[in-house]
Amino acid sequence: MDLAIGPLDLSAHVDEALAVQAAAFGLGPDEVAVRRQIVLRHMSYRDARALGATVGGRLVGFVYGMPNDRVQWWSTVVEPYLRAQGNGDWLDDSFVITELHVHPSHQKRGLGRALITRITDAATQPRSILSAIDTESPARHLYRSLGYQDLARRVLFPSAPKPYAVMGAPLPLLRPAPGHRDAAPGA
Repeated sequence: MDLAIGPLDLSAHVDEALAVQAAAFGLGPDEVAVRRQIVLRHMSYRDARALGATVGGRLVGFVYGMPNDRVQWWSTVVEPYLRAQGNGDWLDDSFVITELHVHPSHQKRGLGRALITRITDAATQPRSILSAIDTESPARHLYRSLGYQDLARRVLFPSAPKPYAVMGAPLPLLRPAPGHRDAAPGA
């Protein structure tokens, strides 16, 4: 496998990235159009950055994030849920994983782990936060194996049909022991 992971100009490759997200998340054309505008807006924020995973020059996974800012929409939605659990301080001095997606044909190969650990390794913040659909899933298993813990559950985002969990982890993220089945080359 000719795998490469490195910086991604997400604004220039937004359509390729959203095709990966659509395949991974089952998004339709209308949802992709809305997310396209969101991604482009996010990438205009200072200190937002992205990494991509390519195989043979084709994008098969990506992650992007930025230092958290309490005035951004995501923070304003999750803050009351975090505060109710005594975790409101997690919104300060944290690096947010905004999106992490791997094409279904390339999942279970360690790409998600490699992407998230590499982007957070470059963060200057002492911790990371993210949101994930609040159900047991491979994504939530991955996040827990990296040290993320639930900070708030049953978080409702406007127009999202399912509740989310907000998770947080100290940085650097945990790494599996050598030889562990979740260990990924280069992760």
